[in-house]
Amino acid sequence: MRKWYKNNKTYLLGAIFGAICGYLYWQLIGCASGTCPITSKPLNSTLFGAALGALLGGLFKKED
Repeated sequence: MRKWYKNNKTYLLGAIFGAICGYLYWQLIGCASGTCPITSKPLNSTLFGAALGALLGGLFKKED
C-alpha cells in the first residue's frame, strides 16, 4: 500500500485539491438556473474538480 501511495501521491493530492476547489466553485458561484450540467449539483462539481485535479497533478509526477 505504501508503494502504491508513493507512486500515485501527486494524483491523489491533485484530486483532493480539485475536489475542494470544485465544491467551493459550486458553493460560491454555482448555477442560478439549475440547468448547468456540472455546477447544478455539488456532487457533480466535486467529482469534476477531482478529475481535473488528478489530471493536472499527473503533470507534476516525476518519472522514475
